[in-house]
Amino acid sequence: MMTEVKLQINKIYNENCLETMGKMPDNFIDFVITSPPYDDLRNYNGFRFEFEKIASELYRILKKGGVMIWVVADATVDGSETGTSFKQALYFKEKVGFNLHDTMIYYKNNPMPQTGNRYHQHFEYMFALSKGSPKTFNPIKEPTKYTPPPPRKNRGKEGKLEYEKVMRTTHKKIGNVFFYSIGGGISTKDKIAYKHPAIFPEQLVYDQLYTWTNEGDLVYDPFIGSGTTAKVAHLMKRKWIGSEISEEYVKIAEQRIRDYIVDNLF
Repeated sequence: MMTEVKLQINKIYNENCLETMGKMPDNFIDFVITSPPYDDLRNYNGFRFEFEKIASELYRILKKGGVMIWVVADATVDGSETGTSFKQALYFKEKVGFNLHDTMIYYKNNPMPQTGNRYHQHFEYMFALSKGSPKTFNPIKEPTKYTPPPPRKNRGKEGKLEYEKVMRTTHKKIGNVFFYSIGGGISTKDKIAYKHPAIFPEQLVYDQLYTWTNEGDLVYDPFIGSGTTAKVAHLMKRKWIGSEISEEYVKIAEQRIRDYIVDNLF
């Protein structure tokens, strides 16, 4: 007889994300956002990850209509970019079953300068991968640049002066390139977070949660690192679960978000 496993929400599990996902039933998570330890671009305490197994599990646990934001870039090895980002996106689409719903860009306004014969690397990919058609889309909007023309006058059938109905659009969806300034005191005000080598800007997580989720939805980050996803999800009234294999990073994240952790059980 199998023992029932109770999975705690609003908790970071200090383990391989495959272990955490193994406790989840099918179609359990509304939204995933993460940045994996790709290539050797980041020093992630020596841990590696099994991409193909993780990709399959992420698809299994995601609800139909759910969305995953996969933030990734490429290292340069022997003079060539690895292409890991594209390989992963195509694997998700062709081998796992995800839709490649959108290829978005995370643009860094102030990246670290680089030497050599390449321009400064300003961006990472944000692949929006969906399980079927996304069930939620709350677009971020910006004011339109031009004022719509006034309605034109016409004479009606009986000679009365009438006005044409004109659609007045004052706001429009923003584009799929997201601009963020990064660095100390900018990505987050939480000083402890910078003990992690690669933190998300909090605004990036906010924008994606706003777009693809609603209050009460369950968010999962399989590589939660310094805990940015947990903090922002809590502040936006979303439930969350995180996995982090590095005990060092779990301690950083827990200290950062200790005022937000709530012990609820499923």
